[in-house]
Amino acid sequence: MTNSHNDDVMWLMHMIMHRYRARQFEQLRDGPYNITHMDGKVLAYLGRNPGASQGDLARFMERDKAQMARLIKGLRDKDLLTSEPDADDRRIVRLTLTARGAGIKTEMQQQGKHLSQLALNGLNVEEQQQLLALVRRVYDNFEQV
Repeated sequence: MTNSHNDDVMWLMHMIMHRYRARQFEQLRDGPYNITHMDGKVLAYLGRNPGASQGDLARFMERDKAQMARLIKGLRDKDLLTSEPDADDRRIVRLTLTARGAGIKTEMQQQGKHLSQLALNGLNVEEQQQLLALVRRVYDNFEQV
């Protein structure tokens, strides 16, 4: 290998994800939704974790309470999520996507599938499986640390 960034596997993996996310959020930002990168991360998280607490989301997003409160308020104002006190502990705020928020999350997933197909264009099924196995091994190496 040379000293070029283009020969650094981890740098290329980082740049692939950067380009993937940039393209995905360009489509949402420039579309009718006015969705930011952070908005998209929240929608994706709550789509996977409906009813998560504001604290759960803050830990996932690595943001403090004040930052999360502003982000959540903005998403409520856009009618993308609702927040309600927990039934057992009213100090805990539970977050749920609205129908509009869930629709945008679904569109994000569809865009993600399209971008994945674009990224893997020209690779046959066997090559895609080989790439997946190699990347999974790299990922698993970090799980052992």
